[in-house]
Amino acid sequence: MVIVVCGEALVDLVPRRGMGTGELSRAVPGGGPANTAVALAGLGVDTALLCRLSGDAFGRAIRAHLTEHGVDLRLAVTAREPSTLAVVSLDPWGSAEYGFYLRDTADWSWGPGEVPEPPEGTEAIHVGSPAAVIEPGAGHLLDRVRAHRGRAVVCFDVNARPAVGLTREEVARHAAVWADTAHIVKAGDEDLAWLEPDADPLDTARAWTDRHGLDLMLLTRGAEGAVALSAHRTEEIVVPGVRVEVRDTVGAGDAFGAAVLARLGELGRLGDPAGLVDLDPERVRDVLGFAVAAAALACTTEGALAPTRERVRGFMDLLRPVGG
Repeated sequence: MVIVVCGEALVDLVPRRGMGTGELSRAVPGGGPANTAVALAGLGVDTALLCRLSGDAFGRAIRAHLTEHGVDLRLAVTAREPSTLAVVSLDPWGSAEYGFYLRDTADWSWGPGEVPEPPEGTEAIHVGSPAAVIEPGAGHLLDRVRAHRGRAVVCFDVNARPAVGLTREEVARHAAVWADTAHIVKAGDEDLAWLEPDADPLDTARAWTDRHGLDLMLLTRGAEGAVALSAHRTEEIVVPGVRVEVRDTVGAGDAFGAAVLARLGELGRLGDPAGLVDLDPERVRDVLGFAVAAAALACTTEGALAPTRERVRGFMDLLRPVGG
């Protein structure tokens, strides 16, 4: 099984703990798709990142980071443009906000015919974050993914970033096109609250599920856990959150998405998209519980450091009541 993750691999400028006036942030490899690829590899999945990597110093550091964590870079195109920078700020509770330096940078500059073909054996394609909405790259990625949606499960991570400079209407238009292409859509409650501010995020998730005929719509709700919906059944699966000591939330959503795909792969539900249609509620609950545990563990570390499959399983065993 191979999972291909499409999108940006950039540098996060993360504040140091206790940083005082005049002290600089530290530069760490990041970007939602890159974090997802690292998390999948850490969960034991053969993972390739389809991206554009600059040849500058930051790009070389990103490449080394991805290679070190077991991500296959056969689909990584070498780019002449500089690396993208994301400036991360943390509130007192460790929740992250982002600002971007992305004009004319490597991640969004795909040209016609430049997007590589996923390899044989690709069972799922994950795409999302700014790479799915910033042109010209977004359109070229969409064309490539559409060509494979009958042969692999497509997962779209909304991951709306107001700071990228697009209007709400522009992001919503792109999201609707991707949701029509995807079999699985993952969104945080903050994503949907920004895209449709006059509606409750759960109501928006319900509307998206029906409108786009989604096999799985996954709504993450931070400390409150997650909800899974499907156009094939009326039952909504709710898994509560797990209380942990939060260092920061960087990469938690990416760990969640990676864990969903890793667990679906274990269950033999990737590859043929028809495998998602008859997922019974208990299997969905199992997938959601695994993903919620992975996201919670990601919050206990500084930066986007996702847990291994063994650590997630051990953590879940600790959460089970005696005799459960």
